[in-house]
Amino acid sequence: MSMCMRDWMALGLVTVGLTTGCALGPDYKRPPVTPPDAFRSQTTPGQTTSLADAPWWEVFGDPVLKQLIQEALAGNYNIRIAAARVQQARAGVTVADSAFFPHLGYNVNATQSKGISNLLGLGGGSSTDARGRETNPVSTLYLGGAALNWEIDLWGKVRRSSEAANAQLLASEEGRRAVLLSLVSDVAQAYFELIELDARLSIARETTKAYEGTYKLFQDRLEFGVVSQLQTSRAEGNLAQALALIPEIEGQIAAKENQISILLGKNPGPVPRGTPLFAQTVVPTVPAGLPSALLERRPDLRRAEQQLVAANAEIGVAKAQFFPQLSLTGFLGKASPALSALTAGTSTVWQAGGSLAGPLFDGGRILGNYRASVAIADEAKWKYEQAVIQAFQEVSTSLAALDKLAGAETAQARSVKALEKAVEISTDRYLYGLASYFEVLETQQRLYPAQYAQAQIRLGRLLAFVLLYKALGGGWNLADPQAPPKTAATQ
Repeated sequence: MSMCMRDWMALGLVTVGLTTGCALGPDYKRPPVTPPDAFRSQTTPGQTTSLADAPWWEVFGDPVLKQLIQEALAGNYNIRIAAARVQQARAGVTVADSAFFPHLGYNVNATQSKGISNLLGLGGGSSTDARGRETNPVSTLYLGGAALNWEIDLWGKVRRSSEAANAQLLASEEGRRAVLLSLVSDVAQAYFELIELDARLSIARETTKAYEGTYKLFQDRLEFGVVSQLQTSRAEGNLAQALALIPEIEGQIAAKENQISILLGKNPGPVPRGTPLFAQTVVPTVPAGLPSALLERRPDLRRAEQQLVAANAEIGVAKAQFFPQLSLTGFLGKASPALSALTAGTSTVWQAGGSLAGPLFDGGRILGNYRASVAIADEAKWKYEQAVIQAFQEVSTSLAALDKLAGAETAQARSVKALEKAVEISTDRYLYGLASYFEVLETQQRLYPAQYAQAQIRLGRLLAFVLLYKALGGGWNLADPQAPPKTAATQ
């Protein structure tokens, strides 16, 4: 018994030594990236604070928008899909880590055989036929026990598989955060586009009202022979053209409301409004932070890096296939020709052993898998570096848009104000016979497109602000972006 115990202890020490060996394949190192000293169009470089440090319920001031975002985070289907993917990856980690432990199972057999009892030494004797000759008996064998199988991780294949699975789990979690951030920006973008359509609809109705007044005026003056039929027809054409814009914009509003409803995870329907377009506050310049911090803030970059970690670990898994695999096996149970005798001590059987198996020739399958894993890791590396450069580009573009559109809106507002005054003056001049209708028409036709342009510029500023918040990885430091304080979200 002591000799048996020493053998098992020696085997255990050898096993521990083997399982703590080095793992094949390259250890992960982050690819060298060179972030710029400052974002292009960044007005205050070197700032450590960033717009991304603020949670979304503090970034957007419209209370209705806050409520819509909160509803979307609770009911959006993409969020649920991303959460399911996290659970899949977490289960994958459990599967990968299970290879660290021995697999223990059971086996129960009941067989009948002829001549096998003598081979196993189970007795049973012999029988004679009608002429007195001996024959091999037909015997029954009952066998039951527990079987153990354990593949020793000599070359780190199991460790690399676990590393890859854990990296995929982190990638799925970062993917979920990326979906959350995208959803916040999508809802905000769609909401601002909706209130811009409301502003355009208001402009279209005001335009229609103005053209309708002009048309009625010309009709009255036509009856008294003051104006010609040509001027009246032109006024009627302008009125009809303005009327045609209203149902077109109303259709766009309905489509945008349906889009927001889908983002909320609801059936298409009307969407409430809060602050009007031109009452929305847009800060001309916001702190963007350090470009190097973008690597830690943006969830899509962190996800791409974890995918690179997983691909790098898979190289070690593929490389381990070139080397022999060591497995330990064991069996302990009972065997007897009688079912009632399985509990007897003499029916105990056991088996212990090991196997060493490796490839000799497989037609290049293992080599092909290894080369494919290296190529996949290279692809993941290039994708990560490309994503980093695109992240810098997105931040710089949004900063430039915020800066330039602020000046554009100021100039456009000045233009609209001047054209409104011009329409008022030209109308008065026409009524007093000091100008022709064409002067009135020319000023009106310049005013209403200018008002549309002003609404589009304001929308562009709001969208640039939303895209900048997304590009900076807004809310990166939130433990749970889906659970904002109720008082903050409904204020």
